[in-house]
Amino acid sequence: MQEFFHSVTLDRDKCMGCINCIKRCPTEAIRVRNKKAYIIAERCIDCGECIRVCPHHAKRATYDSLDVLDRYAYTVALPAPSFMAQFNNLEDIDVVLNALVRFGFDEVFEVAKAAEIVSAATRKLMESQRLERPVISSACPAVTRLIRVRFPGLIDHVLPLNAPIEVAARMAKRGAAQKTGLPMEQIGAIFISPCPAKVTATKMPLGTEKSWVDGVIAVKDIYPRLLPLMKDAAADEIEMLSETGKIGISWGSSGGESSGLINDNYLAADGIENVIRVLEDLEDEKFRDVDFIELNACSGGCVGGVLNVENPYVAKTKLYRIRKHLPVSLNHLEDADLADPQLAEDLKWDTPLEFVPVLKLDENMWQAMQKMEQAEEICNSLEGLDCGSCGAPSCRALAEDVVRGLATVDDCVFRLKSKYGYVPAPFRSEQPGAAGQLDGEEEKM
Repeated sequence: MQEFFHSVTLDRDKCMGCINCIKRCPTEAIRVRNKKAYIIAERCIDCGECIRVCPHHAKRATYDSLDVLDRYAYTVALPAPSFMAQFNNLEDIDVVLNALVRFGFDEVFEVAKAAEIVSAATRKLMESQRLERPVISSACPAVTRLIRVRFPGLIDHVLPLNAPIEVAARMAKRGAAQKTGLPMEQIGAIFISPCPAKVTATKMPLGTEKSWVDGVIAVKDIYPRLLPLMKDAAADEIEMLSETGKIGISWGSSGGESSGLINDNYLAADGIENVIRVLEDLEDEKFRDVDFIELNACSGGCVGGVLNVENPYVAKTKLYRIRKHLPVSLNHLEDADLADPQLAEDLKWDTPLEFVPVLKLDENMWQAMQKMEQAEEICNSLEGLDCGSCGAPSCRALAEDVVRGLATVDDCVFRLKSKYGYVPAPFRSEQPGAAGQLDGEEEKM
């Protein structure tokens, strides 16, 4: 069985058994049994939605501590474009970049710079007409994993280019090795991440066998450490380190990647529920008249990541203000650049995206079809309210759990009512004689 790494984890001691998480999980990867949630590893795409909605903070993301800098002789910071939108009254990106150097990084390589290169490569590929329309962005790892497990018919539409984080790590490490003469293993490319999905992408990358990112730290961890350093940097004469323009910085929010294509025929959606709706419509061939589809699992794009500190809509406004005085782009590609085998290695996938059938009911197709029929019968016998009180996100999910042997139909509270003449307290009306109240009887079991 395939091994799965997940940056989203569950603290069972904090879990109170509520059903907020199971209702919001896009791949139905969470169940509540015996008053505790558990995550089905093969289904989880690490979108972080459960972290966002858990009122008890029982879901959390795992990532590296700031001590990761001590593991390498030379470290390169890889700040995400959305990172710049976390700070108040920021007009000069170089203030943040200089603060990162003062914090302890030896060098800074903006992921936004790599984003501009990916945008240029995407434009070239789309001009060549070699990509199946509409092309779906591969930048959000949660969306790419969602397509891989739930929408296999759309795999051929996914852009076969590495995400900017991976391109940045490769370019940064090669440049640092050439500059310092150090071997690659002594150079650490450390990504400053807004979300857990990108942590998972460095441990189990898609499109490449091994990620060049050596560590991932959370925006919320380094943010407070940088504030005093930024004041010092602003007071001194700062070094000009930024090498990106509007296109690169715009990747931090929804629609930014699409705008970098200089093509108005695109669709951009953010928020995991909206993403699923778009993918379902695309799978049903409800629209085919767009060239490019940009999808972000987090609301507002990367600015909405759960590892950020700023409100995503405020951050989006800040990002717009920052980019207002920047040039359009500082990183371009010529045809000769695309012929460079080194750049092609950095940009293009070396491993195709493959369907992972984690939602199937059985390895044997015949048995899977029989279980599907059984699940359909069970689902039709249930109330169809999708209340989640059984610990599954929907009646259909409960029916599938039953045929897999992971639950029973009596987990449904309404089935208990019909079987034992018992109405669980949350579903009883307080009005005497109301529907659901047993006439002339106390509740019984």
